Amino acid sequence: MNAALRSAATIAAVAVAYFATAQVGLVLALVKGQVTPLWLPTGIAVAALLMSGRRIWPGVTLGAFAANISLGAPLFSALLITAGNTAAPLLAWYLLTRFGFRLALDRLKDALLLVFAGALGAMSVSALVGAAAMRAGGVISWSEVPAVVSVWWTGDAMGVLVFTPLLLTVPRHWKTSPRRLAEAAALLVTTAALAFFVTTTELRLLFLVFPMLIWAALRFQHAIAAPCAVIISVAAVMAAAGGHFANGDLPTTMIVLQAFNGSVALTGLILSAITSERNEARQAIERACEQLAETVARYQDEGVRKRLGRVVPPG
Repeated sequence: MNAALRSAATIAAVAVAYFATAQVGLVLALVKGQVTPLWLPTGIAVAALLMSGRRIWPGVTLGAFAANISLGAPLFSALLITAGNTAAPLLAWYLLTRFGFRLALDRLKDALLLVFAGALGAMSVSALVGAAAMRAGGVISWSEVPAVVSVWWTGDAMGVLVFTPLLLTVPRHWKTSPRRLAEAAALLVTTAALAFFVTTTELRLLFLVFPMLIWAALRFQHAIAAPCAVIISVAAVMAAAGGHFANGDLPTTMIVLQAFNGSVALTGLILSAITSERNEARQAIERACEQLAETVARYQDEGVRKRLGRVVPPG
């Protein structure tokens, strides 16, 4: 397959993934059936741009346009929202690549860049454009604009914080012991059970998921911490969509939900990055110690040979 065909196939795959995950995300919408607190396609779009480059932006545009048209939005509004949905991931890609972001997310710098440049900064574009399009199309009133902007912005930002690390750091070839595989599987299952329990019970025991998340970050870094964050966040959004997460009106629910999801995403992301950075530093120190030991041993051997060479054999 030549480069043009590979590029076309990647663009088509991004468009299909964007549209499919948009349908899933809209099931969880809290505002007008169109604005969701966890927008999966944005995370997919940012990850695809980071992995394949800006050449795949038409896939984001096609997927976003198809998703908006499927909602029955007026053509002008659909085009405007699509422009915002394309511009925000492209801005995130530009900012991250401009400041030296690494896909492995193995430095604290990378985690902070993803949070402040990729999520909070760039996603304000799609929120402002989307709210303006909905207002221009008569879908919302002026009084609803601030709520829509906040939900849209945090939904896109959460999509980047939760799903982009998952896609960037998923293990391609995970060679490890059966014991660690069993530990990872048990951690994921336990996290899923706890997430379902704490997001639906009236006891408000949300803090119980954080030991699982910390365990995942310390033991497996992003490989398991990212899936755990996805599980917890999706469970929380599903509970909120069903009216079981927080007692109160929409703004109250959104504040509690996004504060919880943001805490989950940041805990997994930053702790995994710090742990990876620490492990890399330790390995570098171990390699330096091994090289130093080899060098010392080599000089000692040379010194012994020189001393033996100076010994006069008995006559």
